[in-house]
Amino acid sequence: MDRLNHNLEMPKRRYLLLLLLLWSFIYLLSAVNSPPLLDDADSVHAEAAREMAETSDWITLHANRIRYLEKAPLMYWSVAASYKIFGVSEFSSRLPIALATFGLMLATWLIGSHAFGARAGFYSAAIIASCVGIFLFTRVLWPDVLLTMLISLAFYCFIRAREGRPATPRYVYGIYVFGALGILTKGLIGAVFPAAIIGGYLVINGELRRLREFKLVTGPLLFLLVAAPWHILAGLSNKTFLWFYFVNEQFKRYIGTRYPADYDTVPLGLFLALHLVWLFPWSFFLPLAVKEVPRRIRQLDSEGSVALFCWVWVAMIILFFSFSTTQEYYTMPAYPAMALLIARALTRAEGYAGERASTKLLPSMQAALTVLSVAVFGGSVVAYYLTRHAVVEGDISATLTRNPEAYALSLGHILDLTPQSVAALRFPIIGTGVVFLAGSVAALYFRLKRRHGAANVSLALMMAAFFFFANSALATFGPYLSSKALAEAIMREYKQGEVIVINGEYEGGSSINFYTREMVYILNGRTANLEYGSHFEDAPKIFLGDDDIARMWSASNRVYLFTDGAAVETLTAKLDGPVFRFAESGGKVILTNKLPTGTP
Repeated sequence: MDRLNHNLEMPKRRYLLLLLLLWSFIYLLSAVNSPPLLDDADSVHAEAAREMAETSDWITLHANRIRYLEKAPLMYWSVAASYKIFGVSEFSSRLPIALATFGLMLATWLIGSHAFGARAGFYSAAIIASCVGIFLFTRVLWPDVLLTMLISLAFYCFIRAREGRPATPRYVYGIYVFGALGILTKGLIGAVFPAAIIGGYLVINGELRRLREFKLVTGPLLFLLVAAPWHILAGLSNKTFLWFYFVNEQFKRYIGTRYPADYDTVPLGLFLALHLVWLFPWSFFLPLAVKEVPRRIRQLDSEGSVALFCWVWVAMIILFFSFSTTQEYYTMPAYPAMALLIARALTRAEGYAGERASTKLLPSMQAALTVLSVAVFGGSVVAYYLTRHAVVEGDISATLTRNPEAYALSLGHILDLTPQSVAALRFPIIGTGVVFLAGSVAALYFRLKRRHGAANVSLALMMAAFFFFANSALATFGPYLSSKALAEAIMREYKQGEVIVINGEYEGGSSINFYTREMVYILNGRTANLEYGSHFEDAPKIFLGDDDIARMWSASNRVYLFTDGAAVETLTAKLDGPVFRFAESGGKVILTNKLPTGTP
């Protein structure tokens, strides 16, 4: 720690090695030890990539053999390629997202090192690696971290291009390439954000006239060369694709009129306040960044100009989504800018950027973080003491309540916890308390000794250890959030010609489809992501009503019917013939119309 603190300008390769080790422990290790894929978006997206790899149709996405036209392809291409190389598994599903996270760390490091110095670059990448939001929002197969990486690389190219007089061509063209790849990752915002933020910054900084330097003819042509082919081919392959993809899935989704309305939203005040959680523990140092807001816009030096650009970057993304369907992870593209501003403020407050070290504010913030960590440790001890004699039988689902009104929140399932379920989480809870106490106390000690590099590394390591326990907790929730165990039970008995049915929306049991590798039928659930594709002429006839399942139940083939445990009684009344419980896990049940093999 001493050597890290005093060697202020280590060679870049050492910084990169430290970042690689931090990323490996947090993201690569969690990909290797990945919990099961979750029902809903996680396994739906994995299944779309699996079917892409299986059919080699790289143009039209399919999920459960239904056209799945609402998503851009780049993430699915990367996951499908991973399946081709490594086979289909949790690891190969998670690896592209883990690699994109490292790419985001490198993009942030590039900007920070170039604009604010090597130490600030290292800090900014470490913040990205160790903040809660990036970790939490990469537990599900969402494309947002890939989009964030590409937008950050576009902004690095802009910062470098702007330094030239005129703008440096190779970096100008980089803006267009990364913007085009952003469109192929998550639709129009992949290009809208770079264009709007760069344009807004040039206006604010009085440099709009420089826009002519940014290859306004050849640049857009390069952009179209990268972005247009897939859109053209998808439009030719899928009738009405362009309307559905651009109008319904992007414009109408933004204004909240998308059909079908199968998404939740978070209240605006909570949506904004939760950024303090997603940036934890580094959000404790946000006041330092706010303190560094430029007092004058014009005539800033090079570093101040990049800082101003970062503030525009943050403000425009958060403002954009404040008027939309506010999902917490949508603003992830603003996280690198926040990390850069915090990193810059830290180096200045620590006295490593030619500034006078902050003798009061920085230690006070560190002390406040330590107080919170001590409280977390105390809470973990109390939780352990109160549940030390509790015994949990079966999986955690038996101990949980249900609060679906809170599931719009990424951490909404926390409200399902009861004292008995806390007992099932004793190991990660006490582990979290210990690492928070040790990490924050160590960081405070180093901060008071003015060994600031060691203090920040202590916080990053604290979060790395915390994420280990968080991953352990997610594995405990596995049976509740995933249906992998039920899929495995089916496949131990399944024979060709037998039928698997999901009661309700496909997303409620989508991991059944992914893990069995078999097409599933849907009972009373022609909604959400599969509805639009189900109206194409080539769509398999997989949607069933009550009469259909009654006839299917009395036929000679075995039926495996997946349902929530609370719906068993109602569902059984609709079935024509004997009903047997085949398997149960996580509060979900597989019913069948034939006795399992070997049953007397």
